[in-house]
Amino acid sequence: MTRPTPRRTAGPAGPVGPGRTARTGPRLPSWLPVDGYVLALLGTVALAALLPASGAAADVAEGASTGAVALLFFLYGARLSTREALDGLRHWRLHLTVLGCTFLLFPLLGLAAQGLAPTVLTPQLAGGFLFLCLVPSTIQSSIAFTSIARGNVPAAICAGSFSSLAGIVLTPLLAALLLGNSAGGLSADALLRIVLQLLVPFLAGRLLRRWVGGFLVRHKKALGYVDRGSILLVVYTAFSQGMVAGIWSLVTPARLALLLAAEAVLLAVMLSLTWYGARLLGFDRADRIAIQFAGSKKSLAAGLPMASVLFGPHASLAVLPLMLFHQMQLMVCAVIAKRRSHDGEPAAPQAAASASAASEPAAPGSAVPPAAAPEPVPAPGDATGR
Repeated sequence: MTRPTPRRTAGPAGPVGPGRTARTGPRLPSWLPVDGYVLALLGTVALAALLPASGAAADVAEGASTGAVALLFFLYGARLSTREALDGLRHWRLHLTVLGCTFLLFPLLGLAAQGLAPTVLTPQLAGGFLFLCLVPSTIQSSIAFTSIARGNVPAAICAGSFSSLAGIVLTPLLAALLLGNSAGGLSADALLRIVLQLLVPFLAGRLLRRWVGGFLVRHKKALGYVDRGSILLVVYTAFSQGMVAGIWSLVTPARLALLLAAEAVLLAVMLSLTWYGARLLGFDRADRIAIQFAGSKKSLAAGLPMASVLFGPHASLAVLPLMLFHQMQLMVCAVIAKRRSHDGEPAAPQAAASASAASEPAAPGSAVPPAAAPEPVPAPGDATGR
């Protein structure tokens, strides 16, 4: 008689067994500290700089980009697991803490950073810095790092999902309120764009999940390429518009260095606030790990398509701070997660449901470092979000 193969669950080395999702891109060497999808994004930016779409080609690219954004949010709505959301309601204190970090503390720090303009950051980069502080948290990278650090994986799954769901409404509203005319303000046209390109596709995905959910699960690897390709198209269109408009002449290497320094301070402050603040609120170690990784990160997958809707031709400078912060958070959190896994404190008990829950398709494109965990299939939370 053939002996059954033992089932493995998530542990310090990251999600394995049934909870492990297929990679949607080539595996990079473990010593390379750059996420493969970030390299693809940089290549797309370089292509837009060398061969920007203009004239009739720009109209075609803009139309395709609009359709890609709608497709991303449709897929996110169809993938969102209602079961996970209902299961996570019992841990409401943790989820409210993550939401407070994402949509309260981050925006307050972003508003404070507006004092850096125009001496440290240009007004355009300062606006992009604030927009970075408004987007929702990632899903899959939060799960991966929480698993590596031996934290509360089911809580990280639910917290990331709640953040992405709330971000569909809160991020555009906060951007319109805090960024003013640079994000379209609260005009009827701006709200109509948000509804038609973000909310309507998302709700359509939720309504059709019953019929398309099985198809998405069976073809999640192929659809992962669709997610990432859609986001690359959005990036190419946005940066092409910036090149044609000549706005990149406003950015110098010195300004980029200052932007990186400001983002390093932002990440350090949020990592400290989420860890020590969660301790003051009485959360145990496993919950503090989930709060730190879900509450300190921002979703590239969510931010890129939202920026294309909110900023239009000025989206390229608006998303530059987010792209840089995305890579920085992956590198720093990978180091922290590895240290947490060896810090000598008792490991958090992993619920049997964590592995199967982690196998749910994440927000389209939420990028995860190759050495830390499998790459996602965001969302808007999370496009590579995610």
